[in-house]
Amino acid sequence: QVRLVESGGGLVQEGGSLRLSCSASGVNFKIAAMDWHRQGPGKQRELVARIASNGITNYTDSVKGRFTISRDNARNTVRLQMNSLKVDDTARYYCHTYYYGRDNWGQGTQVTVSS
Repeated sequence: QVRLVESGGGLVQEGGSLRLSCSASGVNFKIAAMDWHRQGPGKQRELVARIASNGITNYTDSVKGRFTISRDNARNTVRLQMNSLKVDDTARYYCHTYYYGRDNWGQGTQVTVSS
């Protein structure tokens, strides 16, 4: 059974930084593409960043140049470094992987950016 556990959220002032981590178990992490999604108040959940098994990354336009996704295959962990945070980045952030035909989600971690 795939289990994803996020950590690292919190309250930060605009312009600040946070680093989110997602620890994965029950998955062959080295072959899994890993994503971060977020859902802000009154908004639909959106894909923020993705890292493929080969390390290739993709980002939604609104976070390009500010967020960096990375993976540590030795620790089955994917991270999201978030810099220059904006109030609009306020959301619950979810770790996700599509693995053997199933969507797998963590419980999420809240990020709140104050002005």
